Amino acid sequence: MSVTPLPIRRRLPPGESREAALDAARDLLVEVGPQAVTLKAVAARIGRTHANLLHHFGSADELQKALIARMAASITGTIRDAVIRSREAHDPAEVVDLTFDAFGKNGAGALASWMILSGNENALDPILTAIHDLVDELVESHDTPGLPIHEETLQLVLMALGDALLGGPLARALGVPRERVRALAREMLLVGRG
Repeated sequence: MSVTPLPIRRRLPPGESREAALDAARDLLVEVGPQAVTLKAVAARIGRTHANLLHHFGSADELQKALIARMAASITGTIRDAVIRSREAHDPAEVVDLTFDAFGKNGAGALASWMILSGNENALDPILTAIHDLVDELVESHDTPGLPIHEETLQLVLMALGDALLGGPLARALGVPRERVRALAREMLLVGRG
């Protein structure tokens, strides 16, 4: 892994320093993977010291937890808007794609899995809370009684997480097109709305 350090810069206000660290952590997550999201690597990326990041986050686990909380808030906000649009168009494609991309391309699935496998028991709390809050909000604003949003969300998130972690190799092993799981997720949502 090559990390291009930035020169040490002027002192930033605590909020800006924390945000710069989270931006760098997300970039490392996407570029290299969850194992790269360490205090040392993030500090080098933003031209700060390890001690500076230790002050802001306390540990690499807390940095990763802050990153996943930030990602969860952003992801669920985007998905909320897509759900509202998909209800009007009766097409869940955008919701499926955003959910799969959040866990796959944006690295949330890899980071969550890494944190759990590293022994951080409450690693998923921020993302689970964000998903729970989003589903509760959508249930309240939904005008079609009986639509099982909780069950749809469970299926969709598990499919997206599984796809992020094992989708490519499993699709190749089964001789199935890589995008087939997204098509299955769309079909599942359409059946639920029918």
